[in-house]
Amino acid sequence: MAASTASSSVLQDPNRKDSLDPRNDIVVQEDHYIGIDVGTGSARACIINSKGDIVGLASKNIGLWQPQTGYYEQSTSDIWRCICDSVKQAVTQNNVNVNSIKGIGFDATCSLAVFTHDTDEPVSVSGPNFDKSGNDHNVVLWLDHRPDEETKKINATKHNLLRYVGGTMSIEMEIPKVLWLKNNMPRELFDRCKFYDLTDALEHLATGNEKRSYCSVVCKQGFVPVGVDGSVKGWQEDFLKEVGLEDLCEDNFKRLGGVDGVNGEYLSAGELAGVLCERAATELGLPPGIAIGSGVIDAYAGWIGTVGAKVKLSDDQLDTDIPKNDQAQAFHRLAAVAGTSTCHLVMSKEPVFVNGVWGPYRDSIIPDYWMAEGGQSATGELLKHVLETHPAYSQALSSAESLNTNVYDYLNQHLLDLKEARNAPSLAHLGKHFFFYGDLFGNRSPIADPSMSGSVVGLSSDKSIDGLALYYYGTMEFIALQTLQIVSTMNKAGHQITSIFMSGSQCQNEVLMSLISTACDMPVLIPRYVHAAVCHGAAMLGAKAASADANGKTEDLWSIMDRMSKPGKTVKPTPTKGVKELLDVKYTVFLEQCERQREFRKMVDDVVSKTT
Repeated sequence: MAASTASSSVLQDPNRKDSLDPRNDIVVQEDHYIGIDVGTGSARACIINSKGDIVGLASKNIGLWQPQTGYYEQSTSDIWRCICDSVKQAVTQNNVNVNSIKGIGFDATCSLAVFTHDTDEPVSVSGPNFDKSGNDHNVVLWLDHRPDEETKKINATKHNLLRYVGGTMSIEMEIPKVLWLKNNMPRELFDRCKFYDLTDALEHLATGNEKRSYCSVVCKQGFVPVGVDGSVKGWQEDFLKEVGLEDLCEDNFKRLGGVDGVNGEYLSAGELAGVLCERAATELGLPPGIAIGSGVIDAYAGWIGTVGAKVKLSDDQLDTDIPKNDQAQAFHRLAAVAGTSTCHLVMSKEPVFVNGVWGPYRDSIIPDYWMAEGGQSATGELLKHVLETHPAYSQALSSAESLNTNVYDYLNQHLLDLKEARNAPSLAHLGKHFFFYGDLFGNRSPIADPSMSGSVVGLSSDKSIDGLALYYYGTMEFIALQTLQIVSTMNKAGHQITSIFMSGSQCQNEVLMSLISTACDMPVLIPRYVHAAVCHGAAMLGAKAASADANGKTEDLWSIMDRMSKPGKTVKPTPTKGVKELLDVKYTVFLEQCERQREFRKMVDDVVSKTT
């Protein structure tokens, strides 16, 4: 503080005279980079400096339309407007010189965006009238579950590429959605469509080019990188023909992005994808020519924004130790990107196949390295649902507002008060006879079954806030135990995960973080920028693109992550006696609930099939 005051007094000294040497008056302008994150509910713009410090942050809510149950639609026009508003707000509110912005990176949900290939206009995905729908809803959101039958047809092929998506293609991925559109759109309209992952669509709007990111096509569209398992063109022609999408094979897969080096170009995360075009620059309020980095799916930006942090994770390190932070450490760090759902990402040097876990995906982030992606279909959404459907929710919400806090912190404190009132050894003991299995929105990993649902053992008639608090605790316990199930499944298959790097608002929930750490018996790292880890990662993509030399070669992504990542806070397993042992027993019950549900459903289905 003293140094800052002294510097300020010099600047204001009335006796100070300007230097006669103009070289001494040169002000070195700091470079800045923008990360743009498009989540399920909002578009965010994050501005960082060359050290990785966030110097500007703004967001705008984006539209979401649900024309019928299971359908979720968005609009790239609406999303782009929100992006432009967020960028302008982040720049103006923080007095950032737009000429200092050298790079931009995008991330977005893995949603399907549709345009015409002849006029480059949005194509409405709203059936049954599509071209006459009167809206520009050209995005089928990842959450959309309309292509149920198409997903079953795709997985029935047993095609070899399904090995690279955990054995089955998810209903959340984009090829099932494309197939649904073909089955439901007027043929002449479908023939005019070209398809993008949402991240690639935003990059297209920014640059005007047709480049694609490996992260998008490999992770969500059935693209197998050239050289992997005999892949020649990336897109698998026999697969597309078998599922009924032979139209997309025409002109060397032009409507999907083409063949790399022939009529298309595919890039790993942050590689130079082009520069900001005149039209997009005007709309964003930025100068044209800014480097644009190849984008990633939002969860992968969370990996970039968290796992590069230097952190003391083991007790055998001295406080004075500066941990070595080479890229090999990433093999042991699971990035858990928590929001509406939670994605679990880990990198490996060699491919590791895990049933029910998406991947392994080569080149999606760093060339020649592999990524695996597990996930929970609903975590933030599950907590929200459980609270909002309980009879005591309105009372709890009112009490939280009167105390000027949120309902989650209020219930966490209520649990602590209950522990004291009941003289319980720990919070875990409060719910020791309450067993909640929470796949209310289907299972992404490791069961990979969208028909999975929930179950409760120990349900009581308690309608009070006490009852709500225990139900809420049971939901957090489920999230922690399912995290353990995913980590254990991945490690048994060959991964070597020893720590979890979290991001998202759930990081602020101390009870949940402690549960995850204790259940998994490993440290959990909370990032410096809890609310902005994902767009912080996207901004690093902009920094990588801006580092391109005359030949287009860019700085190594891990080097950028190492330099720009910030230290975080570590949560370790609770030392409270009996908690880990209790969670281990609850995990046994959790696994039983998981398997028995599937057995019960099969028993009923067998009877139904024989009697109908």
